Amino acid sequence: MRKYVAEFIGTFFLVSAVGHTGVGEGAGMLAPLAIGAMLLVMVFAGGHLSGAHYNPAVTLAVWLRGRIPWGQVPGYWVAQVLGAWVASVGVLAMKPGVKVLAVEFPQGVGVPLAAEFLGTFALAYVVLNVATARANADNGFYGLAIGFTVLSCALVFGGYSGGAFNPAVAVGMVGMGLARASELWVYLVADLLAAGLAAVVFRTLSPGDVESSGSESEGRSGAGAPAGAGGGACEGVAKTSLRSDSVELD
Repeated sequence: MRKYVAEFIGTFFLVSAVGHTGVGEGAGMLAPLAIGAMLLVMVFAGGHLSGAHYNPAVTLAVWLRGRIPWGQVPGYWVAQVLGAWVASVGVLAMKPGVKVLAVEFPQGVGVPLAAEFLGTFALAYVVLNVATARANADNGFYGLAIGFTVLSCALVFGGYSGGAFNPAVAVGMVGMGLARASELWVYLVADLLAAGLAAVVFRTLSPGDVESSGSESEGRSGAGAPAGAGGGACEGVAKTSLRSDSVELD
């Protein structure tokens, strides 16, 4: 149970960072930095408890990599989505009456899908390599790598999609009005497919690291959050914000 509580807490603060820097006046160009930094510290705080995924896509990648059993995946997802939703409610309660603008896809969903896919792939790929590879075992830089991945991807791709790179962050964005419910599928499809591909690439490039899906290992294996890394959400570099996310550390 403690791993799910840790996932709830980490995702809550990640999405809170996204909301408080992206709703209303926000933090402008500093939003991605604030979100990446929040993810970074939460990864270090929760890595030893849950792997600090804070991101359903990262959890999927970690499972496909063979680091956690399938039986734990639904619990991670529920904790992450619940944490994101509660955070969105908290942000709106602290910013009553503030006008919220949703991310726009003026040229259709093709580019946003590509941006989310690339950002999430980068996050999951980094998480798997810095937090689960034997060559990097017991390193002290995994949180920095994950946090800066979210920061850089938010700045590079955030302007196209809002920069969630994390299905839970996307749910939080919808809850806060930063994204439209009708376009939630864009984030879910792109992020989960990207995480799946990242796991396949990791297994192909590092066959010696691959373990069975039922492995007991629960060390750092996250991303986005960590492995976690939650992901990020940046409405154009500063348009909305960076939703990290987004990574895991098991």
